[in-house]
Amino acid sequence: MIQQAVGQDSPSTSEPRHHEVAIVGSGFSGLCAAINLRKAGIDDFVIFERGDSIGGTWRDNTYPGCHCDVPSYLYSFSFEPGRWSRKFGSQPEIREYLEHCTDKYDIRRHVELEQAIVALEYDEGKGIWRGETESGRQFTARSVIAAGGGLSNPAIPDIAGLDTFEGETWHSAQWNHDCDLRGKRVAVIGTGASAIQFVPAIQPEVGELHLFQRTAPWVLPKPDRPFKKWERFLLESVPPLARLYRFLIYWTLELRLIGFLKNVKLMDQVRKFGLAHIRRSIRDPELRQLVAPDFTPGCKRILMSNDYYQSLDQPNVALTNAGVAEIRPHAVVTGDGREIPVDVIIFGTGFKVHDHAGKIDIVGRGGRTLKAVMNESAEAYLGTTVHGFPNLFVATGPNTGLGHTSLLYMIEAQVHYMLQCIRKIRDNGLARFEVKKDVQDAYNAELQKKLAGSVWATGCKSWYLDDNGHNTTLYPDYTFRFRAATRHLDLSAYDTRPPLHEIKHRRRVGDLVNELHPTA
Repeated sequence: MIQQAVGQDSPSTSEPRHHEVAIVGSGFSGLCAAINLRKAGIDDFVIFERGDSIGGTWRDNTYPGCHCDVPSYLYSFSFEPGRWSRKFGSQPEIREYLEHCTDKYDIRRHVELEQAIVALEYDEGKGIWRGETESGRQFTARSVIAAGGGLSNPAIPDIAGLDTFEGETWHSAQWNHDCDLRGKRVAVIGTGASAIQFVPAIQPEVGELHLFQRTAPWVLPKPDRPFKKWERFLLESVPPLARLYRFLIYWTLELRLIGFLKNVKLMDQVRKFGLAHIRRSIRDPELRQLVAPDFTPGCKRILMSNDYYQSLDQPNVALTNAGVAEIRPHAVVTGDGREIPVDVIIFGTGFKVHDHAGKIDIVGRGGRTLKAVMNESAEAYLGTTVHGFPNLFVATGPNTGLGHTSLLYMIEAQVHYMLQCIRKIRDNGLARFEVKKDVQDAYNAELQKKLAGSVWATGCKSWYLDDNGHNTTLYPDYTFRFRAATRHLDLSAYDTRPPLHEIKHRRRVGDLVNELHPTA
């Protein structure tokens, strides 16, 4: 509970600083929102960043081999194409790009670093959000943009005995660069998008690498290479050419959705391509069997790598799909009872993508928390607004994720929509701008109907699905349709009200008018 929510400050603190908009997080979503707020002439905003610098997931994930799996010219803002050395950006380049955008658009003065928000509470009487950071900084805001992102909170499985392990252990998003892996026995748990990048990077230097695979992913060749000097010159000096290149990438990736959503049988060709990639990359027949997935490509995230399979087919690597039953002080015990001595454990087990509130206690109308609401059913209208949480906007919220193209396209569409809402709130002094429950329900019912016939519903277990088996992660349609849906604000979808004190004032005025001019 935030102390100011009852209308009084602590004697030891000053009046909380008020902002038109408070943004939580300084990754792609937070920066996109900030840049577009400035473009719209709204300068009274603040970005609260829990880290010591901007960048979000591209600041945190510094593991060896960290790259993006979306082409650079599409994994960048449409209004800022960037300067890229290769077709798929590396973590250092992407982080440098975010720093560049922060400075070019004069956003840094709005950022408060090392200010992790611990609580946000909607004050229904005044129509504002009250917040508090871990350091005790208190603030109020008319609107809040939650831009923490789905890849910000690492997921570490609850394995018996993990706390007894005496060696080094970390998650891929919290890489320990001080630990020298040369010659060490390393256990890697998980074979997701991060693992297939850092495993090839560390394999040549470790003594032994034991990879624990729960489900083999589909891994396809990655069409990556450095840009030639003349290509970079043309893309950076001829803006229309860069826009055309981005346009071609967009449609090349967008058309892949046909196989994901419209004609799942087309994924049989992807299966053949993936199996051929395994045969070309791995000599050991038994290992080929272990890494061959048994589900339809696309049901789980399709990964890309040119060196992952080759790195597994090395004398110092052992792959097991027996699972992890227990961890002991110096070993990992497999599901079939084998004890494997290790010095280091690295988790490549992904993130808490369904935890849209993160570690923040977000309290809406009626005292309900966003965490509780999302745990029941992670739903939002247009993935952006949630019933019961007025003037709150969730970036990359439920069902805005993608399995085929760049999330930045969705982020820009969401931010465009948020700005329409925020302008309406600001220009009309609205205390409550809240999506109606029936509107939200109807929207999500339609999403689940579309998901039912997609490749994501073909039976595999993936992080796309919540504990109830519902796909609350992916958007089951073309991204240009999402952009069309968010292009114009439909006010009829929202309950809009002025502050409570203004309503009371209007009622008093209305009563007076009725006394002076009684109806017949």
